[in-house]
Amino acid sequence: MPKLERSLQSQPRDAGHPAEPTADDLLPLVARGDESAFERLYDVVSGLVFGLIRRVVRDQAQSEEVFQEVMLEVWRTATRFDPARGSANTWIMTLTHRRAVDRVRSAQAATHREEHVARLDPNRPFDEVSEQVSGRLERRQVRRCLSFLTDLQRESVLLAYYQGYSYPEVASLLGLPLGTVKTRMRDGLIRLRDCMGVTG
Repeated sequence: MPKLERSLQSQPRDAGHPAEPTADDLLPLVARGDESAFERLYDVVSGLVFGLIRRVVRDQAQSEEVFQEVMLEVWRTATRFDPARGSANTWIMTLTHRRAVDRVRSAQAATHREEHVARLDPNRPFDEVSEQVSGRLERRQVRRCLSFLTDLQRESVLLAYYQGYSYPEVASLLGLPLGTVKTRMRDGLIRLRDCMGVTG
């Protein structure tokens, strides 16, 4: 798979060439696994793709993540493109819009979950739960209750509370949005609290 970590501001490498290929020229070659064609397609469509994502998602960091996801999906699914049903640009932009909308919906769902958790016990600070989990309970009981968390909750909790990483550091290590990591940790700690019978 070609590297995708190229600058969003990269310029087409053949700038000024009179016969610059179009997305319609390149996408069929990408479908056959041509990495060089993919790199040129990246240059051709990156501005349009990122512009649409930025308008839908708005957040810069999340827009960059969605951009990488879109370009990876183009590389992986180019064989699904059917020129009889529309242009390559239309196919790519449809895929882009779907990914961007999915990210917005996911972020909204995470926010709603955080608000719901906060309403469960509004008088009890979230940090108090983590202090009680780490301070009052036997290590063996903590390990037992950790086994009841999902893999995603457990890795977030372990990194933050047992390896000392901050929320942004955990998000960076796991390659996830900060809001997603916060939701995982909050849900995981609430499940730990319930498992271990922590009371206020």
